[in-house]
Amino acid sequence: MKSVRIWFKKAGLAVYISHLDMNRCFSRAVIRARLPLWYTEGFNPKPYLNFLAPLPLGQVGLLEPLDIRIVGEITFEEIKEKLNAVMPQGIEIVNVTEPVMKTAEISAASYKIAVDFSDASLAQKFAEVSSAAVAGGEILAEKRSKRGIKTVNLCEFIKSFEVKSEGDTAEINTVLACGSEKNLNPDLLLQSFYTLCGFEEETRSIARTSLLTADAKVFQ
Repeated sequence: MKSVRIWFKKAGLAVYISHLDMNRCFSRAVIRARLPLWYTEGFNPKPYLNFLAPLPLGQVGLLEPLDIRIVGEITFEEIKEKLNAVMPQGIEIVNVTEPVMKTAEISAASYKIAVDFSDASLAQKFAEVSSAAVAGGEILAEKRSKRGIKTVNLCEFIKSFEVKSEGDTAEINTVLACGSEKNLNPDLLLQSFYTLCGFEEETRSIARTSLLTADAKVFQ
């Protein structure tokens, strides 16, 4: 048995596929691709699939990791080709590798966010307010966890933050906590900014570009 890490891109209409449906999608895909899979034991054996950091609904993922296990001889390139031949539109296998790091090493994620407003003045105000809020060190919001809903300071989950306005669009580059210990959905951060500004966007685009370790190395 050998562990294999699949790196895939999720974009287009596929961003609206929920995590549960993504699990079903890949479960069917690995079978249709006729990969030599290792199956879980028990009454209802299934292909082993482990999404290391499930992506929130509506967000683009440029390099998302999924671990599977195989029991036969097959190259990484063959796995990539076979899976891409059966994947639905919007999901693309970018690379296939051996797992280098453990899931527990994921500590943060980098994002590129574009927020469109009705005019340039709103985009500029959003950039000014959001930048000042992060620099001030306190953005209070209600955050849901396994223990319920509690008020937290979102700044404790922000590793880095840059924002600028270009016309009627505000562009954000940020690194947010992402992992088993701490996690911040950028949707919650944006909603907190809108509350401070007193207005919301016309449209938004959120893309997770990479996963990072605690020492800011790219997760592999």
